[in-house]
Amino acid sequence: MSHFLRPIFGAAFAAALLMAGFYASSDADAAGAYDGNWSVVINTLRGDCDRSLRYSVRIVNNQVLATEQNYRVAGRVSPGGEIRVVVAEAGRSASGFGRLVGNNGRGQWRTSTGQCAGSWTAVRRANNW
Repeated sequence: MSHFLRPIFGAAFAAALLMAGFYASSDADAAGAYDGNWSVVINTLRGDCDRSLRYSVRIVNNQVLATEQNYRVAGRVSPGGEIRVVVAEAGRSASGFGRLVGNNGRGQWRTSTGQCAGSWTAVRRANNW
């Protein structure tokens, strides 16, 4: 089970981390302050998952998007930088939450079964688009 996170957190988190409807969107939210490409490092602190992984995600109009098509991501960033995501692949899922501030972020994650959990950090890349 050591590669469990690779398919689950290919987008994420990740790092970072929302179910649809968690934050109500409005026209004021449309161009999000956190939009852009982000590099996310996921660290496992509990469980038999990969110890550390790095992924890329994109935030567009406050929505967290997968950069690959082999997994699903439902995520959103609030105007204040709170972020929540759910990542699913092959019947497995994990969720994460945290906060983005400027060009950095951090938070926590866990698998839906509770088998693995840990922390994540994120950095916005300079060349966003």
